[in-house]
Amino acid sequence: MALHLEIVTPEKKIFSDTVENVYLPGADGEMGILPSHAGLVTALQPGELRYLREGQVNTLAIGSGFAEVGKDKIVVLTDMALGESEIDEKATEDAIQRAEEKLLGVEHSMDAEEVAYLQGIIAKQSAALRFKRKHMH
Repeated sequence: MALHLEIVTPEKKIFSDTVENVYLPGADGEMGILPSHAGLVTALQPGELRYLREGQVNTLAIGSGFAEVGKDKIVVLTDMALGESEIDEKATEDAIQRAEEKLLGVEHSMDAEEVAYLQGIIAKQSAALRFKRKHMH
């Protein structure tokens, strides 16, 4: 049996093909999806998405989003999906530093939405940086 995986960002469809399994960074931890999985919708946290295709494990760093799982199909909607070669380590480190500095310099004028936005940047960029360092060749 096979599972159809689609990975979509706001910019484009990143991937659409048949795979053997998928591992996602769910809101409650990593979850594995196999063909004939029970249907569900789950929030995703920034982290690593893995899938097995033609006997080869493929990986992507993903941001936050959602996954919709059906019996033989999974759709991942995320704000970021990058391969190791697409992540610039220095630029990622700089983005984290800028967001952390803004949070440290928070004045009472910054609203909760701005704080959440900066925390989201830190989480997403930190996940990309961990992914890059784990998969560097």
